[in-house]
Amino acid sequence: MAKLTGNYEAMIVFSVKNGEEAVKALIAKFGEMIEANGSDVTVNEWGKRKLAYAINYETEGYYVLWNFTAKPDFPAELERVLKINEGVMRFLVTTK
Repeated sequence: MAKLTGNYEAMIVFSVKNGEEAVKALIAKFGEMIEANGSDVTVNEWGKRKLAYAINYETEGYYVLWNFTAKPDFPAELERVLKINEGVMRFLVTTK
């Protein structure tokens, strides 16, 4: 029998070059998307941190970690939206 839901973790590094308001707007946008499609959502904002190496000439990023439970098709949709968003530098969505 197929699994109906799974536990997932999404680590997203946002670009800080457009300002803190843009970062907060993106956090709210993705938070609403995760809450609409998932349950048991927890958010852990790590804040602005120095990157190990420069990404597109940026040396800092804003880290946010989401833990949530969702149907198996949602992580693929989340990754698709993250790929096309310019404010996202890096992301990783994994099962727990």
